[in-house]
Amino acid sequence: MTGKLDLQLEIPWATVFLPSGTAIISERDTALLKAVRDGRAATIGKVAGVAPAGEGGLLGLALSPGFATDRYLYLYFTSPEDNRIARVELIERPDGSLAFGDPDVIFTGIPKASTHNGGRIRFGPDGFLYVGTGDSQRREQPQDPNALGGKILRLTPGGEPAPGNPFGNAVYSLGHRNVQGLAWDAEGRLWASEFGPDVNDELNLIEPGANYGWPAVTGAPHREGFRDAKVVWPSTADSSPSGLEIVGSTAYLGALRGQRLWTVSLAGEDASAPVAYFTREYGRIRDVVRTPEGGFWVLTNNQNPDFVLVLAPGE
Repeated sequence: MTGKLDLQLEIPWATVFLPSGTAIISERDTALLKAVRDGRAATIGKVAGVAPAGEGGLLGLALSPGFATDRYLYLYFTSPEDNRIARVELIERPDGSLAFGDPDVIFTGIPKASTHNGGRIRFGPDGFLYVGTGDSQRREQPQDPNALGGKILRLTPGGEPAPGNPFGNAVYSLGHRNVQGLAWDAEGRLWASEFGPDVNDELNLIEPGANYGWPAVTGAPHREGFRDAKVVWPSTADSSPSGLEIVGSTAYLGALRGQRLWTVSLAGEDASAPVAYFTREYGRIRDVVRTPEGGFWVLTNNQNPDFVLVLAPGE
């Protein structure tokens, strides 16, 4: 069964579910965190230090693996100077409402621009925080292992480069244009969705130290020294893949320009041809997230206002 939660959202970007079942949603341009419980949205507060502009603002969310004890919610946002990562402690008041204090900034210096700000963050099975960044229109950055733009980063929960990173810094993989989704399959392999320029949107299988080609190549051209994408959408009008979720052997990707939900069957390190659902029925899709009940929440991004499409388990 498919349903809609008309929550009157303004450009929602990411959502996470607390152990209680309450959902937290970030709004890019308002810099608000909102809590959704029993089908109703309430504003928790505005995140200090966010400077929305273009594709920048309050972006990705990630829940601490130790949330039950530390109560940390991690945020990726655009500041006046850069893109950065902070964490806030979510406080539950006696009436059940939530609050948070000033952000504790743990990582800075990710380049910002009007577009290509990346923004997706997620804790991996290894307990480290993975961060998708964009090239911020600086095409020299993705191929530079010492630059933060056009990368997937891997950090400790405190914001330090994770031990074992391939270049001895925060960088985990390079040669990315604008990473928008991160998820792991049942065997612990990391996959990432990525915007192409006007061609060749990608779903990539990520390996430490691997180079995914941008700006030298896009898609899967079989060029020595670069990793081919496992799925390529030749026209970005069909996809522009954003949020990514993997359940079992199936990847689910929200499409912005494509205005649909894509599914991709995974078999080990291989991926099948994508299959589309809800094409142009609900507009631009920014994120897709597994719910505690086993269904999905799909966040729209149409600015008119936005809503959550709820997919029941088994759909």
